[in-house]
Amino acid sequence: MGDDGDAEAANGSQPWRRPQAIMLTFCAAYMLDRDEAVYSGSLIEVLRRVGVGEHAARSTLSRMSARGLLARHRSGKRVYFSLTDQAAEVLEEGGRRLGQAVNRDWDGTWTLLGFSLPETRRADRHLLRSRLTWAGFGLLQSGLWIAPHAVDVERLLDGLDVVDHVKAFRAVTLPPTRINEMIADAWDLGEIAQGYRDFLRRWEANEGPPGADDPLSRQLLMAAEWLLIIRQDPRLPLRHLPPDWPAVRAERLFLHRRDTLERQARPVVEALLDRLPLHPGPALSS
Repeated sequence: MGDDGDAEAANGSQPWRRPQAIMLTFCAAYMLDRDEAVYSGSLIEVLRRVGVGEHAARSTLSRMSARGLLARHRSGKRVYFSLTDQAAEVLEEGGRRLGQAVNRDWDGTWTLLGFSLPETRRADRHLLRSRLTWAGFGLLQSGLWIAPHAVDVERLLDGLDVVDHVKAFRAVTLPPTRINEMIADAWDLGEIAQGYRDFLRRWEANEGPPGADDPLSRQLLMAAEWLLIIRQDPRLPLRHLPPDWPAVRAERLFLHRRDTLERQARPVVEALLDRLPLHPGPALSS
């Protein structure tokens, strides 16, 4: 196993520490909405600061380019990278969710989605379930999934050959339904809460996990971990969750630390990055 594999294995229990997660976090903070590319050596140095070796860093940039997340540009002998439209869309969606862990203003409505696929379409069932989980749905009972927010179901199903087998609704609960019990049936609240408790343990009293040695590394590691946590949280209505729900304290901590670390890290980044202004024209192929 090479350097890249070693990095992935070492961080397997902490997926937010994987090189691509860190690089996407950096891109969201310092490359989004900027008409410029960044020198590959600068990006390698960014990853080095969070413990990623040079070979793993180069492999990460190559994979992200091959996946359509980064575009290559050349200036002299140097290679620069910019964000693609695909990457920008992903990062903008993530940015909208960063400070929204706690659902204090739930309107009482649910998105319901039911489906029935034959046993011969096991792969389609698996893919649909994965998308539902990613979109914040929980399995209430066999074939019936619920989410505590509006979901663009057409976009969710885009590219899947399952439309004829799906029914979707917007609805409110009626007595004798107990919403807190329904939530506990559809989601693993213990697992969701543990993610927030782990975040608080790492960041509340300390300066973060090992490897967070300067403001930039702390900023990237904290934001990458936070984004993963909230993507696994369907933003359940706070008034129907157990008392002292840890997301409340974790959200407050993240927002405070984010602003502080951004002020501290920005001068570091400006000194570190070699930027290339972009002009209309094609990028290099990956």
